[in-house]
Amino acid sequence: MAIDKKPWHGVLVASALPFNDDLSVNYDKFAEHVHFLAENGCDGIAPNGSLGEYQNLTPEERAKVIEVAVDAAPEGFVVMAGTGAYGALESRRWADQAAEAGAQAVMQLPPNTYKANDEQVFAHYEEVAKAGLPVVAYNNPQDTKVDLKPALVARLHEAGFIVGIKEFTGDARRSYEIKELAPEMDILIGTDDSVLEVGIAGAVGWVAGYPNAIPQSTVELYRLSTSGRAEDWAKAREMYVDLHPLLRWDTKTEFVESIKLSMDVVGRYGGPSRPPRLPLADDVRAKIIADTEAVLAKGYK
Repeated sequence: MAIDKKPWHGVLVASALPFNDDLSVNYDKFAEHVHFLAENGCDGIAPNGSLGEYQNLTPEERAKVIEVAVDAAPEGFVVMAGTGAYGALESRRWADQAAEAGAQAVMQLPPNTYKANDEQVFAHYEEVAKAGLPVVAYNNPQDTKVDLKPALVARLHEAGFIVGIKEFTGDARRSYEIKELAPEMDILIGTDDSVLEVGIAGAVGWVAGYPNAIPQSTVELYRLSTSGRAEDWAKAREMYVDLHPLLRWDTKTEFVESIKLSMDVVGRYGGPSRPPRLPLADDVRAKIIADTEAVLAKGYK
């Protein structure tokens, strides 16, 4: 049976953003990275998310990141723009900019100025939806203080404001509750170290960090985890056990620096991050390098 593949389905890479040594954005390297991800089996890219350090970009830089991603994306390769901001009006402006640039969808955090209540969150997504692009909600209560709980998610979906949710809590149980309350709601894996569990639970997408470094293996892991076939799940579990020590860095405080360092180790360009992020402590750096090299030694790429 044919599957209706929406733009927000599949492996959409939460892209790292390359900076030069002076911490200016290297747009040429970013465009090349878009090509690399497309050539290695990923379905799209999600720039200006947390991994893309959007909080530390000027408005001009942030707009250009989306424009470069759209221009560099080959046919069929999706750009789902991150439009997170403190309030609805600013997020709406970024959603309008993404639509004008040619993005196919947006990934939207709740308002993150303070711990907003349900009515404020509802109005926030209502405003962003007016931009006209499909909206994938991004639930990251660790960082935003706002938890998009299943009942609120179902209400937002019923109102037509969101088409799916990137679930960053890492709690696969939420997938089942969301689908009970909103059967047509799309679940996207939000944490790299929950791919198998949320994949088995019915995810149709993954907003992923570690494909920045090892795209082919992580795409294969996603396909196996979401196929619905028990024999594929057995193979996925084998890969998952091998990859999990590396994938779990995606949920650590140092996730941006970790993934960029892994990119450097595999021969990609990760490079530095902007403050407040600092160079990794020696012991953390050594552990990330060891975890990356262990994965490479097993043939993952």
